[in-house]
Amino acid sequence: MATVRASCPGCGDVELTTRDVTVQMCSATEEGTYSFVCPTCRLIVNKPAETRVIELLVSAGVRVVNWDLPAELYEPKSGPPITYDDLLAFHFELDSDNWLEQVISAGGGSR
Repeated sequence: MATVRASCPGCGDVELTTRDVTVQMCSATEEGTYSFVCPTCRLIVNKPAETRVIELLVSAGVRVVNWDLPAELYEPKSGPPITYDDLLAFHFELDSDNWLEQVISAGGGSR
């Protein structure tokens, strides 16, 4: 089994086996990261990785997990973008005592 050298932000360089590392690949963008649990401090470390690093890890036997972007990103958008004023107005609406009743009476609370 191959040894993988990686870097933990708190502990510095650590040595891992290919079983200790996982590669995550986005199917839409083909961008990837790798992650591992630091053997010293036990924190989960997640790092971005260039294609070459991913190819090396995969060729050494590291497990790959593919993931997709959320479907909401592909939904059509209509209307103007939300502004800071919209966000502030929404904040004040939520701060009112009867905001939930207003949403339900406007039909926004039913599915």
